[in-house]
Amino acid sequence: MRALLDACVLYPTVMREVLIGAAEQGLYEPIWSARILEEWARAAARVAPLSEPIARGEIALLSSYWPRASVRVDQGRMARYWLPDENDIHVLAAASEASADLIITMNAKDFPQRILAEEGLSRQDPDGFVVGLFHANPGVMQEIADRVHAKAEELSDQPWDKRKLFKKARLPRFGKAVSNQA
Repeated sequence: MRALLDACVLYPTVMREVLIGAAEQGLYEPIWSARILEEWARAAARVAPLSEPIARGEIALLSSYWPRASVRVDQGRMARYWLPDENDIHVLAAASEASADLIITMNAKDFPQRILAEEGLSRQDPDGFVVGLFHANPGVMQEIADRVHAKAEELSDQPWDKRKLFKKARLPRFGKAVSNQA
């Protein structure tokens, strides 16, 4: 399965760590474009200006680890696509150009399923996506959740309730699933 990751699921960190952890385990193939990665860096800068260099470093590492994940979008072909928000057309174009199966995004209203279906795509929110991966691969996804949880505690230098961590990361159903397994 090939899934395009929208910028809104690459930043925040915990969500990205879960999604990339699943990709590292071979549960799906991630896809993005240079523009999506740039949106991630700009989002980090808006939250805290000092976060931008960190985001750019993370982007460089991700890009080096996943060199085939980045798809080039033919700007001339973008005119054939339409979405309610023209600023999201590049996401649809990247997914279509890469022959993705789905787009993982938090932005449901600007990615109508009927329009995506015309391109052979579907949309899924990240929580639903990782819960689906959990049900299909509980042991693998539990290990990913445990690793992300431990890293969050280490970086914040404070204990985190696992369920609350994933709820804060906008993965509440995943948090419930992995907390019930512990």
